[in-house]
Amino acid sequence: MTEPLDGGPPEGVSPAEAAMWNAYRNGRTFDLSDTDPLQNNPFSPFPWGPERIVRASVVARLLLNGPEPRPGRVAALKLRGLQITGTLKLAGGTISPYVELHGCRFESELLMPEAHLATMRLISCAIPRIEAARLRTEGDLHLPRCRVEHGIRLTDAQIGTDLLLNQVHVRPDRRGRAITADGLAVAQDLQAELVESYGEVSLRGAKVGVSLSLRGSRLRAAGDRRALNAPQLSVERTLYLTGAWVSEATGDQGATPPFGIRTGVAGAARGSRLQPFECHGGVRLDDGRFGDAVDLNGARFVLGPREELSLRRITVPELRFNAERPEEGRVVLNGAKVVTLVDLAASWPGPGGLAMGGFVYENLVPQEEFPLSRRLEWVASATPEYSPEPYERLATVLRNSGEDADAREVLLAKQRRRRETLPLAGKLWGHLQDWTVAYGYRPGRAALWMAVLWAAGALAFARVEPEPIKQDEHPAWNPSLYALDLLIPVVNLGQEGYWRLEGTWQWGAASLVLLGWILATTVAAGASRLLRRG
Repeated sequence: MTEPLDGGPPEGVSPAEAAMWNAYRNGRTFDLSDTDPLQNNPFSPFPWGPERIVRASVVARLLLNGPEPRPGRVAALKLRGLQITGTLKLAGGTISPYVELHGCRFESELLMPEAHLATMRLISCAIPRIEAARLRTEGDLHLPRCRVEHGIRLTDAQIGTDLLLNQVHVRPDRRGRAITADGLAVAQDLQAELVESYGEVSLRGAKVGVSLSLRGSRLRAAGDRRALNAPQLSVERTLYLTGAWVSEATGDQGATPPFGIRTGVAGAARGSRLQPFECHGGVRLDDGRFGDAVDLNGARFVLGPREELSLRRITVPELRFNAERPEEGRVVLNGAKVVTLVDLAASWPGPGGLAMGGFVYENLVPQEEFPLSRRLEWVASATPEYSPEPYERLATVLRNSGEDADAREVLLAKQRRRRETLPLAGKLWGHLQDWTVAYGYRPGRAALWMAVLWAAGALAFARVEPEPIKQDEHPAWNPSLYALDLLIPVVNLGQEGYWRLEGTWQWGAASLVLLGWILATTVAAGASRLLRRG
């Protein structure tokens, strides 16, 4: 092809390509869409005629080395309803004009690795594959409502403002990955709402400058891969794995708002429904850093027996764990650090389905009623083998919020779990401490036992008048003080040691001394534990 000196279309181009060339110089939209909706749908099986076809080489020439715009105009490639044949190769190129393709078909993959462009918007386009590793944009990259059959690759790409993937329908590449965006950097928002993916979404080490939204998306794993694999993900504000309100208006492919779908009851129109975030396969968010929150409100995780929702070592001010309870798999919070945990009792999995060793949280905010008995079941489900740390963390949080009685109940439950690991002698001693004074965490029970034993001893010793050991050195006999002197260790009330008891009475006195020591040591042990926790 040879280009005329006046910047007109080169020789050898088709009428459609010549019209596209002139539209580019004028900065206007070149529209070849059909009035028939079936013939205008880029995803339909109906073929388009040659009058709607342009070659990828001509499109690449416009983008990489296009003609000067007409005076008073800004060059831009705006296409609607075209089919691009061949492979569009933009690798390593600098693309300065604005690019917007709406309802177009690509015969082959779109190659943009290491390209540098301003803003590109591909809306409702059918594309076999997008290869854009190390892509750099000064502005936005928008791919809403596109269908990509063999995956999107954005590894180490740098997006200058927003990355928009709303309602993308993407199938996996040969490695089972639908979206590969490891090392991706997005300066502002990454919106991927109502996405339908049929392979792994990989965001390892990605960085998002504002928020990452996957509201209403459905992610499905392929093969032995995870559905969402995003370790070391960094989001400056909030990660949304929540639902989105959809209706005939928002669900139609031609009506999705370009900057996301409204969420919440206020955004629900008549006849709308809430589509939850769904993940069919494992989720890995290990070592993630989130500036505001991780929101799992209403999320649905369909895990296999060996799959996990892994939140190991994440750091976030607020974790909203109010998702649906996973039927299988595990939720892993080992080493996570959370300031405020907002949760539902019904969201947590049962025994064996939760792990939270080293999980640190400072505040508990149940979204609905979460009684202490259920909270203890929550801790027990995370410790199939006894571990003191989850009990101590829960007790600390409850005490810091002013719930001292509940904190003592948690520590009592910890002692009872510990007792199960002891040998027989330790179990017997533990049962005795539990039955008498509840390991010292219920001091009122010790006082009650002391009163009962004192009354019983006083009534019993009132029936005897013992002989003094020394006739000239003894106080007046007082059965009540004598019983109390036997019960209270160390303290001397002036009765014990002055009277000679024989037979059954001697055994009774020894029993009171032994019971007094048991009560005193268990109360002292409980008090020392409380002081240490304080």
